[in-house]
Amino acid sequence: MQLTRIKQLTATLTLKTGLHIGAGDTEMRIGGTDNPVVKNPLDGQPYIPGSSLKGKIRSLLEWQIGLVSVANGNPFSFQHLAKHDSAEARDLLRLFGGAPGGDVENLVRQIGPTRIAFWDCALNGEWLARARARNLLSTEAKSENSINRIAGVAENPRFTERVIAGAEFDFRLSLKVIDGEDLLPLLLRGLKLLELDSLGGSGSRGYGKVALAGLTLDGRPIQADLDAVQVFATGG
Repeated sequence: MQLTRIKQLTATLTLKTGLHIGAGDTEMRIGGTDNPVVKNPLDGQPYIPGSSLKGKIRSLLEWQIGLVSVANGNPFSFQHLAKHDSAEARDLLRLFGGAPGGDVENLVRQIGPTRIAFWDCALNGEWLARARARNLLSTEAKSENSINRIAGVAENPRFTERVIAGAEFDFRLSLKVIDGEDLLPLLLRGLKLLELDSLGGSGSRGYGKVALAGLTLDGRPIQADLDAVQVFATGG
């Protein structure tokens, strides 16, 4: 097993709708929102954690491959190959890694280390400069409530902080290549699933719709490859 290359993928990740990835803030602040977004403590600007991207893309691929029920809702890992062993399942573990458990040392050695590493996505500098020139804030307070079905009135008002629609982030990840393998098609499928679904919280209410643009692989444009990905069979 030999590391033969480390590829770099970059893109601009644009928010089509507001994004909420919570900061887990337990403090109550007068005039603050109930659910603040995660921010860089150095500049106070929101960012997208690499862990959020990795977890969401992995989850979507597990659903698409059919691995969720095999792992009983937990992340698919090495020990689950005893129930569902396929080339795609093994490639998923190669790409995202897995938690060793039980008698799986041989499998861990066969599959090897995690190939993918996501970077935290900071706001794009040019977009931020344009926003500041227009006196735009990078976040907004979105009002949420529930409707009493009998009385027909709004109840339980709350305010959720979101990164505004249109914000642009610098997307980057690295992909290790071992023994000349090609895991790029699986990765592109995961990125396409992300565009079709959502990122962060409240996706069913319209939050977190994203799009990737200008995707490159080691500086070579591959946006057309991503756009051409067909995740699901057409027709039927």
